[in-house]
Amino acid sequence: MPNPEQPSDPDQQDTFAARTAAAEGLPLANRADAFSALHDELRTRLESGGSASA
Repeated sequence: MPNPEQPSDPDQQDTFAARTAAAEGLPLANRADAFSALHDELRTRLESGGSASA
């Protein structure tokens, strides 16, 4: 059974994984900003119930 909390589109999962990995490779100060931006975008998507790409 699919997990409703995860995007069903593998491309969205790959994009999110790539963005997360890229953020991990940044210097600490930049990493915090990158994860903050990812967090904000994911929160917006969850609140809207949307399936907009990450």
